Amino acid sequence: IPKKLVTTVSGCADDALAGVVACNPGLRLLQGHRVVLRDDLQAIRGRVALLSGGGSGHEPAHAGYVGKGMLTGVVAGTMFASPSVGSVLAAIQAVAQAGAAGILLIVKNYTGDRLNFGMALERARAEGTDVRMVVVGDDCAFTKPGKAGRRGICGTILIHKVAGALAEAGASLDEIEKKAMAAAKVMGTLGLSLSPCSIPGSKPSFQLAEDEMELGLGIHGEAGVRRMKMLPADKAVETMLKHMTDPSSASHLSLTPGSSVVLVVNNLGGLSCLELGIVAGAAVRCLENQGIRIARALVGSFMTAMEMAGVSLTLMLVDEELLRLIDAKTTAMAWPNILAGPATTRREEVPAPTEPPKKPEDETGTGLSTARVQRVLQRVCSTLLDMKEKLNELDRGAGDGDCGHTHAQAAQAIQDWMRSRPPPAAPAQLFSALADVVLAQMGGSSGVLYGLFLTAAGQSLRGRSDSAAWADAMDAGIEAMQRYGGAAPGDRTMLDSLFAAGQTLHSLRSPGADPLQVLAAAVQSAEAAAEATRHMEAGAGRASYVHSSRLEQPDAGAVAVAAVLGAVLE
Repeated sequence: IPKKLVTTVSGCADDALAGVVACNPGLRLLQGHRVVLRDDLQAIRGRVALLSGGGSGHEPAHAGYVGKGMLTGVVAGTMFASPSVGSVLAAIQAVAQAGAAGILLIVKNYTGDRLNFGMALERARAEGTDVRMVVVGDDCAFTKPGKAGRRGICGTILIHKVAGALAEAGASLDEIEKKAMAAAKVMGTLGLSLSPCSIPGSKPSFQLAEDEMELGLGIHGEAGVRRMKMLPADKAVETMLKHMTDPSSASHLSLTPGSSVVLVVNNLGGLSCLELGIVAGAAVRCLENQGIRIARALVGSFMTAMEMAGVSLTLMLVDEELLRLIDAKTTAMAWPNILAGPATTRREEVPAPTEPPKKPEDETGTGLSTARVQRVLQRVCSTLLDMKEKLNELDRGAGDGDCGHTHAQAAQAIQDWMRSRPPPAAPAQLFSALADVVLAQMGGSSGVLYGLFLTAAGQSLRGRSDSAAWADAMDAGIEAMQRYGGAAPGDRTMLDSLFAAGQTLHSLRSPGADPLQVLAAAVQSAEAAAEATRHMEAGAGRASYVHSSRLEQPDAGAVAVAAVLGAVLE
């Protein structure tokens, strides 16, 4: 039985509604019933009231659509079960007694909902209340719907919106009923699932193989029209839209080039936001390629099936009047508050910023030549490429095992860069150029840390040619890494090797110091510091999430830094 974060299985529907009402000052519970009403019922006096509802487990439907400009109230059943006749009737009576000028029930086409809402309607009419019912069946799954007709699924929220905007504008019950029924006829929805769903305390209602997806299933996990092998998002969307608009299907939606539609991309509960964005983009692109204008696109979780990993697409053909009703303001919490406008994948991009003019190279005498710079960089690159597997192995115990890969990527990028142009001999320009290369090509945190070091060190070297400048540059680079990376010496990171080498390089500030001897000592310090990380508790980086008993090797980043310094010395 799948895990669910509930207090009790039996009380989960009531607890969910109570939580929604507790967090939304515009909502109230009807005493003794699983009914949510607008807090300002007095505002509906003389206007048509709209009621809807159904089983729980489809959140934010239905309580999420209660508010000014949408529903007056909703009636909730237990998990995936229709609400009781008594609760529906109580909701009707509550809004009637508040002075509603007629009541419209908006019901999804499921037998239980039709029966229970229908029975309550008949009893209310017997009491003298003017109540009507619109049944929404927007499912495009079945090419030959049976006697029960098309199921009511996510498209129902668009009918809530259309009817709600009309009611808020003061339209009559006759007009709202007529326009809601007309809107329901120019709408279609189709679902696609990658996984089953389950209600609290129960096993999943069906099973799907790891490599399968199911087309056309209902919001309670009812069977769809076919199972198929997993498809990429764009192909899955094409398959869905083709099925929805197939003229040979009795439940298809007729689309022709030039048609204007509202698109709803609905998360069935367990799809990630990343996947939902990919599906939404694919849907807009596919429709545009068919000459369809997407007047509005709503993307999010609107009518779910518990934790089902899946998506549904809804299309409603719209004219200017329907679009105005869709755009009308509402206080319903689940309706997206987005800027009204068409969806398109052809939106013009903001131009990229222009490159600032390069400062003239500082050619202060440094004793370096382009040939020497190339030899040093080539040795550094070949060292890192040779160490790729060793660094990956060291990193597997503490991170994601890619330290060697990212360093090799940087080395390859630097080699390619040197082949394309001679590297600058002036250290400030050299470090700045190397920072650009590693930031663009190295990837991971290491790329940014090296970029920070090289940028700060390069700034420190600007206009200087003395030996002490290198000690100052090392300090500046380390300080930048600490400021933004958050690590300190002793945290078992690449900084341990750098800091140890930097301390030794301070000898360059002494008059008469031999740079090569100082560098050799700095390399020894870095190698010793890298080896010492074997016994350290990690305080930063991914290794800080790994228990120290599992950290048996030196830190890969520290080893890499020591190797780079060693290659420079050679």
